[in-house]
Amino acid sequence: MTAINFKREIADTMDNAIERATKALGAVGFGILTRIDMHSKIKEKTGKEIIPTVILGACNPNLAYEAYSANSDVASLLPCNAVIREIAPGKISLEFVKPTAMMQILGDTRLAELAREADAKIELALTNV
Repeated sequence: MTAINFKREIADTMDNAIERATKALGAVGFGILTRIDMHSKIKEKTGKEIIPTVILGACNPNLAYEAYSANSDVASLLPCNAVIREIAPGKISLEFVKPTAMMQILGDTRLAELAREADAKIELALTNV
């Protein structure tokens, strides 16, 4: 099975990691459309606790437009998620979705081709966090 995301760990705080991830994604053309503080929502809705986990919904408008124009079903797979998770005090896991893996769900080879460019940008952003 193909991995669905690019991953790396860094030494930092959650707040700094979120800021660094946002800047790195922005530098390759991805803006943040949404932020979900998953740990807060889980606690609010269920009373249960999970480790601090934030999901950023990132979008590169030009790539999203090209993908949507090729196959409008892609809207169900957008935006690209970047997960920032505190796995231990001062230890953060960064998990950025791999667009090519997501596009394979639709079985559309045109979208897989378009997603390669997004992969390269997202992997570069992760490296630069």
